[in-house]
Amino acid sequence: MKPAEGSTVIGKSVSIKGELSGNEDLYIDGDIEGTITLPDHALTVGPNARVLADIRVRDVIVFGKVTGNIHATGRVDLRHSAVVNGDIFGGRLSIEEN
Repeated sequence: MKPAEGSTVIGKSVSIKGELSGNEDLYIDGDIEGTITLPDHALTVGPNARVLADIRVRDVIVFGKVTGNIHATGRVDLRHSAVVNGDIFGGRLSIEEN
């Protein structure tokens, strides 16, 4: 799985605790604990990611593990490897079959 071109990347060896916000697309493959806010941008949670956070984004694609609520104004896309423990709020929801 490759991040979209132009995305900021947080690699699998990186661990962050606190508030994460920004004005560009983000690809996370590491450990995040806290909050993620990207109101006008997309978030991709990579296959190695472990996210313990409330997420507020435009669009999100989840390959890894998310513990927390997801609020997306656009699309929520859960791939077959995704594990989400929390509530999902989104304009559209897509769940990939195995």
